[in-house]
Amino acid sequence: MIWSDIDTTRMRQALTLANQAMFITTPNPRVGCVITSASGELLGEGHTQAAGLAHAEIMALHEAQARGHTVQGSTAYVTLEPCAHHGRTGPCCDALIAAGIAKVVVSVQDPNPQVAGQGLARLRAAGVTVDVGCGAEQASELNIGFFKRMQHGMPWLRMKSAQSLDGQTGLPNGQSQWITSEEARADGHHWRARACALLSGIGTVLQDNPLLNVRGVNTPRQPDVLLVDSRLQTPLDARLWETQRKVVIYHAERNAAKEEVLSQRGAELVYLPGMGQKVDLNAMVRDMGHRAYNEVHTEAGHKLNGSLLNAGLVDELLIYIAPALLGPGQPMASLPSLQQLNEKQAWQFISHERIGADLRLMLRPHR
Repeated sequence: MIWSDIDTTRMRQALTLANQAMFITTPNPRVGCVITSASGELLGEGHTQAAGLAHAEIMALHEAQARGHTVQGSTAYVTLEPCAHHGRTGPCCDALIAAGIAKVVVSVQDPNPQVAGQGLARLRAAGVTVDVGCGAEQASELNIGFFKRMQHGMPWLRMKSAQSLDGQTGLPNGQSQWITSEEARADGHHWRARACALLSGIGTVLQDNPLLNVRGVNTPRQPDVLLVDSRLQTPLDARLWETQRKVVIYHAERNAAKEEVLSQRGAELVYLPGMGQKVDLNAMVRDMGHRAYNEVHTEAGHKLNGSLLNAGLVDELLIYIAPALLGPGQPMASLPSLQQLNEKQAWQFISHERIGADLRLMLRPHR
């Protein structure tokens, strides 16, 4: 379908609104809505609020009403199919119908099985003209984790790494602060903030004692912390406890005394034993999906990174490369030795951008 200049302009506005919801909607998708009159006048706009509060369509309808506008016969531009089910809020498709909206332009169909085209069908059944596809790629990217969870029951797993030109993330003695620039570190916190949870391993906790929180970003929430700690070695005085949020520890060995003290410290313990007294990583990622995590941001050491990559669980690499050479050190991931080049893991570049003095690369598996 060929979209008019008005359609693309209004949908870009709706996508901008959806982007403003980046840090607040989890586990719901980030959605924007713009309502215009038949002549193209802006009547109301809005984006989805925190879970349990108003969706984008309701926010836009309320704004139009507050401005004293009637929306009878108007057009709504929405970045995701209006919902058709009763959850924490009522169906948005019904609200649009009741308001007298004549046309709805939607970027992409909602993959949620509770919606999955039903919102579009109800709008059409009520006589509303519905067009789908304007801004589809951008809307899907905004909600890439939500789409993966709805379609596969697992979150979008993004692995972040900061390294030198020769691929080292730290010196042999473990020193790694700081390889990349302050600008790159600040950019990394924006990626942390958009995630539902941060995943790390016990090696990182014991070596670096990180806070594992979002800093320098105006966000109303802190992502949950997920730790792979097979033998329950997480110190009770680790800095990660300093920020109030959920901490989930995945472990593979039973120890009643350690489980009790970590539970009292505030951790939720999940026993998922796998091969070699290690956590079953596939089961762990499925558990993340059950917890309604859309995007999980991984910042871990080479052992856990290698295990996740070997298991094929990583959807995206976010790599910051500093213009420096370190020589021998710690790699991004411990991967097995290959006998043939055709055994390599193939990735494709999605984007590259200068961040301060560094280069940020985004890659996804080559399908």
